[in-house]
Amino acid sequence: MGVALTRAAQWTMGKLEVSPLNEALLNDIVNFVEQFNSRHPQEAKLVFTEPLQWTTALQASDFTSEYELSGSSVHSQDTDKDGCPLLQLIPPDISVRSFSHLCKVVQLANDSKLKEVWACLEANREPVVKMLGPNFTTAEVSDSSPEAEFKVKLLLILQQLDTQLLNSSITQLSQKVRLSPAAVKRDVELLKSVCGAGEKRLLKSVRYTSDYEFSNGCRSPPWRQAHGEIAYLIIEPCDTEPLFITCSTAGVYLNSGIKQEGEENAYERKSDVYKDLVTLLKSKSLHFTENINEQDFVIHEEPPTTLKIPHVEAVDVEERGQTLRSYEHQEKNVHEKARQQLALNKSGVAKKLEPSLKWNLALQNNHKPAAMVSPGGGTAAEEFSESSSESEEDEEQSERRGESHTDLPSEYWQIQKLVKYLKGGNQTATVIALCCMRDFNLAQETCQLAIRDVGGLEVLINLLDTDEVKCKIGSLKIMKEISRSSQIRRAIANLGGLQTMVSILDSPDKELKCLAAETIANVAKFRRARRTVRQYGGIKRLVELLDCVPDSAMLSTEQEKDVEVACCGALALWSCSKSTRNKEAIRKAGGIPLLARLLKSPQKNMLIPVVGTLQECASERSYRIAIQTEGMIEDLVKNLNCDNQELQMHCASAIFKCAEDKRTRDLVRQYEGLQPLVVLLNEADNKQLLAAVTGAIWKCSMSMENVVKFEEFKALERLVSLLTDQPEEVLVNVVGALGECAQRPANRATIRKSGGIPPLVSLLTGTNQALLVNVTRAVGACATESENMMIIDRLDGVRLLWSLLKNPNPDVQASAAWAICPCIENAKDAGEMVRSFVGGLELIVNLLKSPNKEVLASVCAAIAKIAKDEENLAVITDHGVVPMLSNLTNTADDKLHRYLAEAVARCCMWGSNRVAFGEAGAVAPLVRYLRSKDPSVHQATAQALFQLSKDPSNCIAMHENGVVKLLLGMMGSTDEVLQEAAAGCVANIRRLALANEKAKYG
Repeated sequence: MGVALTRAAQWTMGKLEVSPLNEALLNDIVNFVEQFNSRHPQEAKLVFTEPLQWTTALQASDFTSEYELSGSSVHSQDTDKDGCPLLQLIPPDISVRSFSHLCKVVQLANDSKLKEVWACLEANREPVVKMLGPNFTTAEVSDSSPEAEFKVKLLLILQQLDTQLLNSSITQLSQKVRLSPAAVKRDVELLKSVCGAGEKRLLKSVRYTSDYEFSNGCRSPPWRQAHGEIAYLIIEPCDTEPLFITCSTAGVYLNSGIKQEGEENAYERKSDVYKDLVTLLKSKSLHFTENINEQDFVIHEEPPTTLKIPHVEAVDVEERGQTLRSYEHQEKNVHEKARQQLALNKSGVAKKLEPSLKWNLALQNNHKPAAMVSPGGGTAAEEFSESSSESEEDEEQSERRGESHTDLPSEYWQIQKLVKYLKGGNQTATVIALCCMRDFNLAQETCQLAIRDVGGLEVLINLLDTDEVKCKIGSLKIMKEISRSSQIRRAIANLGGLQTMVSILDSPDKELKCLAAETIANVAKFRRARRTVRQYGGIKRLVELLDCVPDSAMLSTEQEKDVEVACCGALALWSCSKSTRNKEAIRKAGGIPLLARLLKSPQKNMLIPVVGTLQECASERSYRIAIQTEGMIEDLVKNLNCDNQELQMHCASAIFKCAEDKRTRDLVRQYEGLQPLVVLLNEADNKQLLAAVTGAIWKCSMSMENVVKFEEFKALERLVSLLTDQPEEVLVNVVGALGECAQRPANRATIRKSGGIPPLVSLLTGTNQALLVNVTRAVGACATESENMMIIDRLDGVRLLWSLLKNPNPDVQASAAWAICPCIENAKDAGEMVRSFVGGLELIVNLLKSPNKEVLASVCAAIAKIAKDEENLAVITDHGVVPMLSNLTNTADDKLHRYLAEAVARCCMWGSNRVAFGEAGAVAPLVRYLRSKDPSVHQATAQALFQLSKDPSNCIAMHENGVVKLLLGMMGSTDEVLQEAAAGCVANIRRLALANEKAKYG
C-alpha cells in the first residue's frame, strides 16, 4: 500500500488528485479493506504501532451497538495493552488501531466509503509505517513472538497488495490516450458544423467559455493548465439541459458548471472521464446518438501520444474460428481493434507487376479512372462505395527489419539466393527454385521475412500473370503457406496480388483454382483485403466454385476434384463473409442455395467451412430466413451429434444467431436439437464450444415449449454449475438462459435448490454491460418467489440492484429497475428496506428524466411498488415525483402508458397529490390512454382515473375529455379490477354532477 501510494497515486500539494487512476487505486484498496476481516481474521486483530487518524464524516448515530456511545463520541469496547480503545471517534476526528475496526468503519460508511479511505490515506501518507512501526518495515526483526509473526504475515499481505496496485496502475497508464489542444479544437469545429435550427441538427450550440486562446492552444487559465485542463465548453443538446464540459489531456468530463473563469468550485468533476467529446455526447443525449450515424461527416482522431518502440510489427486482424484447408493448423485468435483513420490519406503510387517472357519485372501505375467498369461487372462508383464499418481500414506500413543481419540463420540467406534465381532465371530454373523454396519450413517467420525482404513477393505475384501453369502452382503453394503471417498478408494486398488471384478463379485448371481460393482465404482476414476481393468480382467467382454434386459418398476422381474446389471456395467465402457488404454480395450471387446443398454433403471436410460461412452470415436477417426456408436447421441439428468439436461449435453458433426467430426455435425442438445442446454442456474445457452451445440454449429458451424440454433434460442444474470460473462470453449466455427459464415457477425453485442464487447475486458487481443486463433479469425473475427473495436480501442483492441504477448504460438501468419491482413486492419489510438505501429514492425519482422509454417504463413500475409504503410515498413526493410523472403523460409509448398510470394511481394516495396532478395537466392525457388496444393499459388507467376523480376539478376535466362514454363500455368488462375502477370513477363524476344540480336548483 505504501509503495503504490508513493509511486502510482497522483498527488498535488499533499492532496490526492481527483483522477480515474486514483479512483481505481482507492476502489481496489476499499475492496481489500472490506474483505480483510473475513480473509485474514488473525491479522485483523493485530494492534497498530500508531493509530491511523483522520477527519471523518461519520457520526455517533452511524455506529452499531457493539460500540459504546457517550454523547457525540464513540469508542470501542476492546483496547490495546495500554488501555486505549482500538477505535475512538470524537467528531470530526477518528482514530483506528486495527484492521478489524478499519474494516467496520468502511462498511459503516456505505456510499461514502471511498471518501473515508481517501481522507484516511491523505492524512496518513505512510500507513504501513504506522501499522507496523518504522523499524519493522526497514530492517530484519529478531523477535520470534506470536505478535511479530503476525506482523510479518501482515507485511507480506500488504506487499502483495502493493504489487497488485502497481500492476493495475501500469495497465491503466499503458492504455491511456492523451488529448491535445489541436484534437479538441478540431472536434469542436466538427461539432459546430452539425449545430443549427433544422430538424437534422444534432446539437443546438457548441461554444467555449473563453474566447482567448493561449500560444499552446489551451483556453483554460494557466493555474488549471497545470492540472492538464485544455478548455471548457458549454454544449446544448437537443433533448437535455446544457452540458458544462472540461476538456483535459486525460479525456473529457462534465464539470460543476463553469460559465466563466474564476469560479473555483465549478472545476470539480461531476461525471466519468470519456475519451472524446463524441463519446460523452452519445452517453448523455439520445437524440445525438440516434442521429450521428446519419450524418456525412467523420470525426477524425489524431494518433494518440505513445512511446515509440523500435522494430515492433503491427498485429493483423485475425478471425475467430477460421480453419485452414487441412483443418489441422489453427491460427491464433486476435480480437480486431478499432483503428483511427487519418484525416488525410498519404499520397503514393501503388506498384503492380506485369508479366514478361524473360521473367523481368516492370512497374506500371495502378490508378483507375473514376468511371471505369470494375472487374466485378459494375461501375467503380458502385463497387468502391463502402459502409462506414468497412471504410475504417488502417493503412499502416509494415516495419522493416534493421540493417544488422548478424543473428539471422542460414535459411535466411539460402532463400534470398533462391529468390535471385527466380528473378533472373529461365522457366526451368524458376520451377526448380520454387520447388527448392518449398523444402524450407515456410511457417517460420525467418523464411517469410527472407522472401519479403529481398523482393520475393513481387516475383511470386508476377509469376501468377504468366502462361505457365507449373509456375503459377508453385507460386501459389508458397504464398498459401507464407500468407498465414499478418505482415505477408498485407504485403500481398498492397502489391495487387489479390486481383490476380481473383482472375485465376476463372482458370480451367482445378488445382490452380483450389490454391487461389485457399490463398484468398488466408489473405482476406482484414477489411481492406475483403473489400478488394468484392470490388474485383471475387465473391461471384467464389460462389461459382460451390456448384458441385457431392451427394454421393463414393466419388470419381473428377468429382473429388470438384468437391475439393468447392471446399476451398467455401473456405475463402468464410473469410470474406466477415464484411456486411460481402454477405449481401454472396446472397445476390446465389450462394445460399449452394451452401444449403453442400450442407447435406457426406464429405466431412466440406462441412466446417460451409457451416462457418453460414454462421457468420446468420447475423443478417435475410440469411436467417433463408436458413429456415431452405431446410438447413435440420442439417445443423444433425451435425450437433458429430464427433468434430469445431463443427459442433459452428453449428451451435449458427443456431444461436438464427434462434432469435420463434420459427427457428420451434424447428430446433421439432428436429430434436435441444438434447444434443444440453449434452454438449459437459464439454466445459472447450470454451469456444461452450460459449456457442450456451448461446444456442439461451436463445432457444425464449420459447416456453423449449424450456419444458430443458427441464426434462436437467439443463438447469448444469447451467447453474457453469456460473463460476467461466469467461464472460459464457457467463452472459448462461445467465441469459437462466433468466428465460426462471419465467416458470418450477425452475425458480430448481435454481435455488441447485445453489444458483448466490453466484447470480455476486455477478451483480461485474462491469460487463451485457452480463449485467442478463443477470439483473435473472435475479428479478428469481425474486418473484419469497424463499428466493430471502436469500437475495440476505446477500444484499437489492442494494446491488439499486446501485446499478447509477450505471450509465440505459439497458442496465432498465433491467435493474425491472428487477427491483419483484424484490420490493416480495421482501418482508420492503418499506424499511428501501428507506435504508441512502439517496436511493432520490436516485430512482431522478431517473424519470431519462430520455430512454424502457428506463422510464421500468422506473414507473418500480415507483408504483415503492409508493405502496406511505412513508416512502411521502419521501418521493418531496423529491418532485408528481410533476415528473405529469411531464411524461403525453408520451405515445403504450408500454409506458401502463406503468405510468400505475405510478400515478399509487402516488394519488398521499396528501394533495391528486390536486397537483390535475394542476399539472395530467388528467386529459390519461383519458386518451383508454383508447389503447392493450387491456392492461385500460386497467391501470381506470385505477388512476378513479383516484384522480376524488378531486372535483379532475372530475370536470375528465368529463370535458369524454371519459364517461369510454368508462361505460369498460364497466361491462370481465376484468373485475377494471370494472370496479371504471364504475367508481363514473360514480364520483355522477356525484359531483348531482351535487351541482342540488346546489343550483335546491
